[in-house]
Amino acid sequence: MNGALVFIDNKEIPIENEQNLLELIRKARIDLPTFCYHSELSIYGACRLCMVHVEGMGLVPACSTPPAPEMKVSTNTGEIRKMRKIIVELLLANHSQNCPTCQKSTTCQLQALAKRLGITKVRFKNQLKEMPADESSPSIVRDPNKCVLCGDCVRICSEVQSVGAIDFAYRGAQTVVIPSFGKALDQVECVNCGQCARICPTGALTPKSEVDEVWKAIHDPSKVVVAQVAPAVRVAIGEMFGLPPGTTTAGQIAAALKAIGFDKIYDTSFTADLTVLEESNEFIKRVTAGDRIPQFTSCCPAWVKFVEQYYPEFLNHLSSCRSPQQMFGALAKEMLASELKVNREDIVVVSIMPCTAKKFEAKRPEFESDGVRDVDQVLTTQELGRMIEEAGLHFKELGPESFHMPFGFKTGAGVIFGNSGGVSEAVLRYVSEKLTGQKHDAYEFTSVRGEEGIREAKLSVAGKEFTLAVVSGLGNARKVLENIQSGKVHYDLVEVMACPGGCIGGAGQPVFSDPLVKRQRTKGLYESDRMLELHKSQDNPYITELYDTFLGDVGGHKAHELLHTSYSSRKRILDEDLDISSGAEKSIDISVCFGTSCFLKGSQKLLRDILEHINVKGLDDRVNVRASFCFEKCDKGPTIKIGSRIIEGCTTEKAIEAIKREGLNLP
Repeated sequence: MNGALVFIDNKEIPIENEQNLLELIRKARIDLPTFCYHSELSIYGACRLCMVHVEGMGLVPACSTPPAPEMKVSTNTGEIRKMRKIIVELLLANHSQNCPTCQKSTTCQLQALAKRLGITKVRFKNQLKEMPADESSPSIVRDPNKCVLCGDCVRICSEVQSVGAIDFAYRGAQTVVIPSFGKALDQVECVNCGQCARICPTGALTPKSEVDEVWKAIHDPSKVVVAQVAPAVRVAIGEMFGLPPGTTTAGQIAAALKAIGFDKIYDTSFTADLTVLEESNEFIKRVTAGDRIPQFTSCCPAWVKFVEQYYPEFLNHLSSCRSPQQMFGALAKEMLASELKVNREDIVVVSIMPCTAKKFEAKRPEFESDGVRDVDQVLTTQELGRMIEEAGLHFKELGPESFHMPFGFKTGAGVIFGNSGGVSEAVLRYVSEKLTGQKHDAYEFTSVRGEEGIREAKLSVAGKEFTLAVVSGLGNARKVLENIQSGKVHYDLVEVMACPGGCIGGAGQPVFSDPLVKRQRTKGLYESDRMLELHKSQDNPYITELYDTFLGDVGGHKAHELLHTSYSSRKRILDEDLDISSGAEKSIDISVCFGTSCFLKGSQKLLRDILEHINVKGLDDRVNVRASFCFEKCDKGPTIKIGSRIIEGCTTEKAIEAIKREGLNLP
């Protein structure tokens, strides 16, 4: 069909692999309005804003109509304009009216469409029934009053991330988008990646703000407020102030933070360099011993939670290294307290991240000591932009300033951590010299770069063959894990980032819809790497000094204490057990795990067999049977609890024998 023409508003537009009319219309430089269409998601066709008139067909949705030769398409007839206005007015009539205070006020598609269509009043009666906002999550706020039911969040959570923490419920006018079982976000399997908030066209899902807490710390004279800035922030924040995506603004960020009132400003790329040394040496030890291969990266907290929930059997394959954010927090609290002669709790570490999952990570119990968290607050790139605006600073006019030493010095290897493939490349820059014992002038490993969600690379280093996988997007991570489990593939090292494209596409970054934005941000980080004098983490002189004067050996006792951690299986859904069969007060309690892993291993049949046996023996009034969501023993299921005893790998025979031991005579 390539070369065939479609007539769009009387213009001849050639068909060149476009899948639908909407893509063709946008190629014609016509910005057709949509709510529910995204090139990275399936076609949903719910909002009907992209309706066009096709001669011989009438009104059709452009997003789901394939182009055909000689089609004559009109995008802006009087009927279409009237229909679009009515659709937007109806949405506004069922929408919260607190637009001036909405976090997405300047980037809201509903607001932009109302302005674009010239809507100055809503002719329909407001039908909104106010519902409470869900602020339970440490990362995301869900405000159902601002939801337009476009389904974007549902599809990205399910299709791209393979999590499915939110979905449609009920029907007709009662339809809502809610988390599983109507629970709060922090009680379901949400991994805090925030991709739902990134793609939400309104303020229904937004990153949870910690700006007020940071201002409070800055205004407290008893606190030393320390900032660390992640690599991906420097190539994105400029977009909030009119600069092109990918523009590196590290100097302006440092100047803004000093003007706002931060006492120390450091670069998370420094501890990314530190991560490279610790993670690479861990990798070399594992490969040499043939132990727990593949090794998975552990920098992304959404990915770590994903493994904890769905694939606990792979937990010991995760690198034990903390993320660069948490390495920095531990070092800053330990070293600055001594250097500045202040109490650990009086140092406030503020992370500035492209990511919403980092808010969750900072609050994990693994990352606190004596009740004092290593990282106190996490701001997204968006939140930093708002603080800069609130302080009245003209970001583009700020003269660049430098980060403080020593944690402000970095190599290019630490900077490219913000890109998918960056961690793998940084590790290869170290491993290639460590294994050969030789310095190399070349430092770029372009084989691990690219835009595909799953990329593979084979390399030979010092006579050893290594196979690497670079993965972005948790749906792709699930595919890779399933292939590893089935034996279809073998990898030595697997890098996983939850957000498509890596941290540059994090949910805390400035809102964007053009996929070229991610490409430009990625390019900006690689250009920053090339402009730095040093490109390999092992060449960072301040890292060398840190080991010599404070940490000792790479991977040694002190380094392990401050820079490493461990993880464990976690429940996907927090809930009370579901009663299946209830006996008398003095009955024996039986709980059968219905978590995904145990369910797949036969817990449904096990529950059915137990109920049938109890019924046959006439013991219904002596046994309480419940379905539980998780015992956090997913790799050893099916798991049940009888009385106080947990039985792993349970069978019907084992269950009946255990019930006998509890005092019930089941022959």
